[in-house]
Amino acid sequence: MAGTALDDLKAAAREAYLFTLPLVEIATTRARGQAVGSPMNVFGHMRRLADHRARAVTTPNNDTFYSTAQVDLSAGPVTITLPATGDRYFSLALMDAYTNNFAILGTRTTGPDGGTFTLVGPRDAADGPNVVRSPTNHVWALARILVDGPHDAEAAKAVQHGLTMQGPAVDFPGPFAHRGAGWADYFDTAARLMALNPPLYTDRAILAVMAPLGLDAFDPTRFDPEEVAAIEAGLAEGKSVSRRNGLGGNSFINGWSYPSSRLGVFDQDYALRAAVALSGLAALPPAEAMYMRAEGHLPHALYDGTRAWRLHFPADQPLPVHSFWSLSLYEATEDGQFFFTDNPLNRYAIGDRTEGLATNADGSLDIWIGHADPGGARTANWLPARPGPSRCSCAPICPSPSCWTAPIACRR
Repeated sequence: MAGTALDDLKAAAREAYLFTLPLVEIATTRARGQAVGSPMNVFGHMRRLADHRARAVTTPNNDTFYSTAQVDLSAGPVTITLPATGDRYFSLALMDAYTNNFAILGTRTTGPDGGTFTLVGPRDAADGPNVVRSPTNHVWALARILVDGPHDAEAAKAVQHGLTMQGPAVDFPGPFAHRGAGWADYFDTAARLMALNPPLYTDRAILAVMAPLGLDAFDPTRFDPEEVAAIEAGLAEGKSVSRRNGLGGNSFINGWSYPSSRLGVFDQDYALRAAVALSGLAALPPAEAMYMRAEGHLPHALYDGTRAWRLHFPADQPLPVHSFWSLSLYEATEDGQFFFTDNPLNRYAIGDRTEGLATNADGSLDIWIGHADPGGARTANWLPARPGPSRCSCAPICPSPSCWTAPIACRR
């Protein structure tokens, strides 16, 4: 094959990996649910706050109970009933197969009184009120229900119990390969997932770049060794790109990165979409939440947990949030994902609802971060780290992408 054709094939593999990684990551998440007996088109409820054992989805939070449902609309619509939540923060993110949030139901959008909604597929007819149309047949529904602390758990569970889904019984699709599979298995899975969830017409330009791979009728046996080498090189480039984008905030202002305005609703930013699928799967868009990442001194803006760090909140600059905020600490894995780490306090985040925090005499607040106990009164404000690369992320929940002014600093 001529050099130009090989270059085109390499570019096709690179772009196809970035385009399809969200499909594959959701399929992997769906398979984990299947492995523990969770059926399709039914909510499963996580009735404890996430801790270091929560490894199903990268960058979990320790502030909310999760409820999750993997939905297949190919057999017909499903009905979703939301509970009344009062003053409690609640959101139900509805993500298409490519991880775009096409609707968020809950406190900010539909209000505190609950309601019943009909979720329909891209080609189904639907009548009546509260119809929500998905761009793809496969949908991931992920609810977050705020918990104010251990004393609030039972009340939060009562709200969670009111979240239900009714729909046709369907089988799990698959099986599918995961992102670490060889090129042939990976792109075979990608092709089958794309057939189940056809891309939108606005993806035609990138699909033309991907065309040399033949994902519309994928046949790995048609490629000779030289072509296979080009595909593998493109796949490696795609993986490298997906690991360096984060949540789209690669520049830092006063020590904090801001997420891309396209986070959660990615349009044609396929590289960002792939990066979020890897390091922040199911991230909410900025209209619902702001994910701030602190700038560490290690590569990829990570922190060294063996050092002692202080996060300072000035007394005269309260955080402008409309529901809650929390600072989470994650350990970094070799493949670019982030999870809570085991620690002696069983503490994974500190926020505005953390009991027992000690403020300074002037009303300011210091959070002490590191592997070693800072000792004395500082222990009450200690966020323990593992002795290795860690990431600090602050997630205010607010209704505006301009709600955060970063009046805080993290220093050694």
